[in-house]
Amino acid sequence: MERTAVKHKTGFWDVVKSLGSGLSLTWSHFLKAGNRRTPEYVSDENYFKQKDGLVTLKYPYEAIPVPDNGRYRLHNEIDDCIVCDLCAKVCPVNCITIESVKATEDIGTTSDGTKKRLYAPTFDIDMAKCCYCGLCTTVCPTDCLTMTPVYDFSEVDIKNMVYHFTDLTPEQAEEKKQMFAKQQEEMAAAKAAALAARKSNK
Repeated sequence: MERTAVKHKTGFWDVVKSLGSGLSLTWSHFLKAGNRRTPEYVSDENYFKQKDGLVTLKYPYEAIPVPDNGRYRLHNEIDDCIVCDLCAKVCPVNCITIESVKATEDIGTTSDGTKKRLYAPTFDIDMAKCCYCGLCTTVCPTDCLTMTPVYDFSEVDIKNMVYHFTDLTPEQAEEKKQMFAKQQEEMAAAKAAALAARKSNK
């Protein structure tokens, strides 16, 4: 089967015509650059109506609006957290670290009326590991864990990507641990004394 070679026009005037076509397009955009497109999100009805003008934004002074259903930096409202550990268990990348201590006294309720029984000496979220799946916010029973509109939180040191949400100082956390340990010892001693008294009465 014979193949027919395709001949392209490479004459001088063809080259000039091609260059002129490209330059005319460049100049048309250059002349329209005096106009600016307003920052609109892609779902906005005016997004595709703006056909002419610059599209580059003067970031960080300008930014595209964040959609309502966007998934960005996590935040935990620790006052509403019951330290149930569900978010840490469901996380597919293990970016949430929680340490809990049982309270020995009444520590109040959350904003939705759920009784709080645990302290959180540690509640850390490593946003460098987070895959922004949103599963942790879905399983949270008190809706204290949410995804905020904050998307620009780059850091020079990756250690700064770990966000700490505990409301206890290290000294307070150690005090709560000692109080719980003391309570457990007292309960164990009382149980042993009651058992000994029961045996002596027999």
